[in-house]
Amino acid sequence: MIVPTPSIRLVMSTAPSRDEAGRIAAALLEAHLAACVNLVPGISSLYRWQGEVENADEVLLLIKTTVENLEAVEFTLRRLHSYELPEFLVLRPDAATQAYADWLVAASTHRS
Repeated sequence: MIVPTPSIRLVMSTAPSRDEAGRIAAALLEAHLAACVNLVPGISSLYRWQGEVENADEVLLLIKTTVENLEAVEFTLRRLHSYELPEFLVLRPDAATQAYADWLVAASTHRS
């Protein structure tokens, strides 16, 4: 069954290396701030930075989390990231299967 996902968010970010992306993903998972982080290597990014066009090879992070975790995810990302201004784009999925949505919320909720 497909259901609305009001509390689920997908955060997109990039990192300059697989090692850095892996450290960020591990920290988010360890703290129960994300249910899953996909690391997609081989991204070529062209962007404007400080008046210049830059070109960089990066790793894309797709962070599956909840709206309640967004501030902590951003804090963790900024703390561990080597970029002065790390990418932090939040997308809101319209729907997911009930089972996947339940798993995602449960897996990204810290239990004492």
